[in-house]
Amino acid sequence: MRKENLMRLPDGYAQKYQHLMGEDEAADFLASFDQPVQHGFRTNPLKENAVPADFSLNKPTGVPNGYFGQVSGHTPDHTTGVVYSQEPSAMLVGAVADARPGELILDLCAAPGGKTTQLAAGLAGQGVLLTNEIFAKRAAVLSENVERFGITNAVVTNETSEHLAAQLPNFFDKVVVDAPCSGEGMFRKDPEAMTFWSLDYPKICAQRQQEILSEAVKMVKPGGHLIYSTCTFAPEEDEQMMAWLLQNYPEFELVDLPLFPGLEAARPAWGDNQPQLARAGRVFPHHANGEGHFIASLIRRSDREVTKRKWAKPRLPRPDAAALSLWHDFAQQHGLTDINDEQLVVFGDQLSALPANTPDLGRLRIIRPGLHLGTLKKNRFEPAFALALAIQPTHYSPRVALDRSQWGDFVHGDTVSLTEPGHGWTLATVNGNGIGFGKVVGQTLKNGYPKGLRFQPHFTD
Repeated sequence: MRKENLMRLPDGYAQKYQHLMGEDEAADFLASFDQPVQHGFRTNPLKENAVPADFSLNKPTGVPNGYFGQVSGHTPDHTTGVVYSQEPSAMLVGAVADARPGELILDLCAAPGGKTTQLAAGLAGQGVLLTNEIFAKRAAVLSENVERFGITNAVVTNETSEHLAAQLPNFFDKVVVDAPCSGEGMFRKDPEAMTFWSLDYPKICAQRQQEILSEAVKMVKPGGHLIYSTCTFAPEEDEQMMAWLLQNYPEFELVDLPLFPGLEAARPAWGDNQPQLARAGRVFPHHANGEGHFIASLIRRSDREVTKRKWAKPRLPRPDAAALSLWHDFAQQHGLTDINDEQLVVFGDQLSALPANTPDLGRLRIIRPGLHLGTLKKNRFEPAFALALAIQPTHYSPRVALDRSQWGDFVHGDTVSLTEPGHGWTLATVNGNGIGFGKVVGQTLKNGYPKGLRFQPHFTD
């Protein structure tokens, strides 16, 4: 006898899936909402020392760099961006997108940054990743995660899909749309999502998804791919959405998904019974070790003439001779010689390096124009926190390795006493990865850890 479902699901929800699945499978499906939430994390191959200090007991999820297990935000590995917490089935979206070095990729609905960091890992610092979020507060969180992960080739924007499509038509090798949805797949992880649900809510979400997709398709270049995903079970937002896209944009065709654990064929009967809908994939929590997801990958096959966008250099403010001189002095002194002057842009007194081959971004709202290098002061240059997290520590001098206790002092905002004297802007590292800059005077490391990120670690041993 099956256990009675204990989670208080929204009115009409159980009946909907009993009708779609049949009584037997629906019973197992609904019972899965009372099972424990599975946690996961990914390791960061962009880091020089990408293996966490202790994760030997964690089981791989089956996707690159993905593991089951829970990580704390107040650890050396997390603060240096070596690990990124992400729900296991959500990792499948980035794995299906399969970013390759040199590609031009758009992550259209990117916050908080799980897919973005996964795409950046695949790009390995080569190519351009435009990562966008329409809501300003969420875009700020996205930008922080891009910074902590040490991504050098991402531009973070706070834009509508319409503005992006007008500026960048037929441009990207891959466009990832992790669409805002009814969130049915997150009910047991985030029960608050149930408060928004009604029988009509998936239809409301589907309308918004159509609006987003109608712009997203414009930005995929011929031969490029569109990767669509949701964290809902609702057919209106999944199979039916793909049926709508195939009908309205016949130049797109679904392609088979890679074989990953927990990813099974979507259900054509939940769409319009087109057999090709089975090329999309689903994750069901009663069949897999993760929350609910839907994923589809489409290729744009087009023989018709398309308007090719003229490649142009970005129309962003460039540093003047004085600013260049300050940067050159700092870069040469500390061994940072791989950033081309053509990449440099300034916003006020802030100097950043755009990814190589960044296109003209016009009047788009830019939150993070590539890698933040630092602040231009009168007669001096002060390096940014983002630079400390992005550079490979062995490429910078001087640097100092902190032990666990010293790391605790540093992230709390305290000065750190050193055993050896030093001088000037020094990269502090922990477990071989950059944690921030500090200015060394004698045997004292003056703290440069951002005030808004400081915390008091609680050691258990």
